[in-house]
Amino acid sequence: MKFVDTKITFSELEKMSSRMFGGLVKAVVDVKKELMVVDAAMHADEEKYLLDEGSSQDDLWGINIYPDATAEDFIEFDSIINIRPRLGNFSRDISDKSVKARIITIVNKLIEK
Repeated sequence: MKFVDTKITFSELEKMSSRMFGGLVKAVVDVKKELMVVDAAMHADEEKYLLDEGSSQDDLWGINIYPDATAEDFIEFDSIINIRPRLGNFSRDISDKSVKARIITIVNKLIEK
């Protein structure tokens, strides 16, 4: 697991993705603190790490990063931790378009391409 609050290189993500089935890197993004944790077997482990570091669960969202994918498919918004009925999110996807846009901005800021 790697905590990312400044930058991570694209080549680091590629190495991480080679260890996961499907060529992905799991990540949990804190949309308030603008940081993320990457490279764990489960989003829940990354979420727990950030909660232990003081993040609020309402600010944490699970994504998958596909380093070999095109720009449109680079980020997949799919995680069991995203199911939050009390916030109006009833699926593994993220229904709020503004939250998705914020995540894209944060991820692009944190990944050095």
